[in-house]
Parts: sequence; C-alpha cells; structure tokens
Amino acid sequence: MSDLDTFTLLPLQIDPQTKAVSTPSSSRTLQTELAALNSLHRALLSLDAPLQVPPPPVPVNPKRSAQITKLRDSGNAEHRKGRHAEAVKLYSLGLQMALGRPLWEPQGLVREEVAALYANRAQAHMALLDWPEAAADAEASVEAKRQGNAKAWWRRGKALLEMGRLEEAREWVRKALELEGEEAELAALLKDVEEKIIKKAAASS
Repeated sequence: MSDLDTFTLLPLQIDPQTKAVSTPSSSRTLQTELAALNSLHRALLSLDAPLQVPPPPVPVNPKRSAQITKLRDSGNAEHRKGRHAEAVKLYSLGLQMALGRPLWEPQGLVREEVAALYANRAQAHMALLDWPEAAADAEASVEAKRQGNAKAWWRRGKALLEMGRLEEAREWVRKALELEGEEAELAALLKDVEEKIIKKAAASS
C-alpha cells in the first residue's frame, strides 16, 4: 500500500486573534508547512491595504457596446432596404460580439442585447421565408428575455404557423398572451392559428 492509499486526520487549531494555524502533531513536515503558511499570512497582512486589492474591472466596455449597437443599426438599415441576407450577417456579427462579453459584465445588459439581435435576425429570416431559422432565433430571443418581448413571441408563433405546426403555434401564442397580456398582434395571430386548426380538422373529417 502506498502513502496515497492512506488518509490520516491531523488535528489543527486556529488562533482566534492572530488566525495563525498550529497543530499538536509532532510531524516535522506538517510543522514546516504550517510555519510557511503562517509566515505568508503575516506578510499579506503587513501589506498596505489599498495595494492588496486589485481595482475592479470596468463594468462595461463602451467600445464593444458601440460596435454592437452599430451592427444592429446597420442590420436594420439593410433589412429596410430589402437586403435581408446582409441583415442576417450583420445581426450574426452583433450576436458574436454580445455573447463574447467578459463574464463580469452585467448579465442583464447581455440579455437585452442578445434578445434584440435574435428577434431582429428572426424577422430577417422571415423575410427570406426561412421559417425554421426564424422560429429558432425568435425562441432564443424569448429565452434571453421572456417578458416585454412580444415581437419575438409573435415571430416564432408566425413561423410555426407557416410551417404548419399548428398545435405548437397555438400553445406558444397562448403562453405568450399569458406573459405579455392581451397584446393585439398576438391575439390576432392566435385567432388565425385557431381558424387554420378548425379548417384542417374539417378537411380531414
């Protein structure tokens, strides 16, 4: 049996005043390790207080925010001109930048950016009649921001309707109305979906 196969519990004590760690054990190795640990602790305490704490990171990189906004605005401009494929590319670049933010930056900001970019890209996919991609992007937008995001809810519902996934569309839009309230476009979409379901049932009977 090697030393790695055995476990020995050694008693340790900590001084409530100095926080020094000690042990009644006669192990010279342990005593040496604790002496080094206590020495390091004393050295850290002796440092000038402001020097031992690094400054907090800048919460938000303004350049990245400006670039994301510019990409979104450029995508919107391309979409208005009917260049929907170009709009998709610009929104995709914006998403890459937003999702690449450092983890210490506010998650609320990232969610807002991502929700808007996914919703806009869903709209561009809809203009290209690419319903599966539109549905996926609109769903991603809703995952990032569930409330106050009626357009994304509507876009996925519309994409599901266009794909003939009527039951899914009805369930999705009903859920949207629960969260967003009686939003007019969502209510109108639900009516369209339910009419299609009734027609489909009548045709198959």
